Amino acid sequence: FRSKQWYQRRVAITAGIPSGCKVKVSKRIVTVDGPRGHLVKSFKHLQCELIPGKKDILIRVWFPNRKAVACVNTIKSHIENMFTGVIQGYKYKMKSVYAHFPININIINDNTLVEVHNFLGEKFVRRVNLLPGVTCKSTGTKDEIMLEGNDIENVSRSAALIQQSTTVRNKDIRKFLDGVYVSEKTNIVQVEE
Repeated sequence: FRSKQWYQRRVAITAGIPSGCKVKVSKRIVTVDGPRGHLVKSFKHLQCELIPGKKDILIRVWFPNRKAVACVNTIKSHIENMFTGVIQGYKYKMKSVYAHFPININIINDNTLVEVHNFLGEKFVRRVNLLPGVTCKSTGTKDEIMLEGNDIENVSRSAALIQQSTTVRNKDIRKFLDGVYVSEKTNIVQVEE
């Protein structure tokens, strides 16, 4: 005989809207406005209801399967990251690590293009275009840069693109540790709790 599969009728969770943020939801496209700018994210690929209230957003799924239940918390995390982005922003610090050949990093094209020179003594220049809304600056410390932006996905992906551009090939990576690596992840505006 076949056992009856148990289904939840619905799963609902709320994401609180912080003060200073305005939220608009239209056809599962969430727009968040804050002091640092605005972010737009589409959740059209998920079967869910997004209902904005005065102080929170209700995320609800009817008759969900196991994957849909997992998506509810993921949507909440994405929306909370958007709130943090428009209020505090995201800052990733990256350091260049080298054993012998000093890595030179140039920031050009209005702080949106990063050039990596002299990686492992190679003449080839590695160029990384940063994603929209991300800017790169020098921290003033030797061999250190920082990436800033409101969208956590674009900031972290830009950092990953820079790190992946300096991947060591055809050598023992336990010995050749040269590269540009993320050293610190913080917010641009620090909020005191």
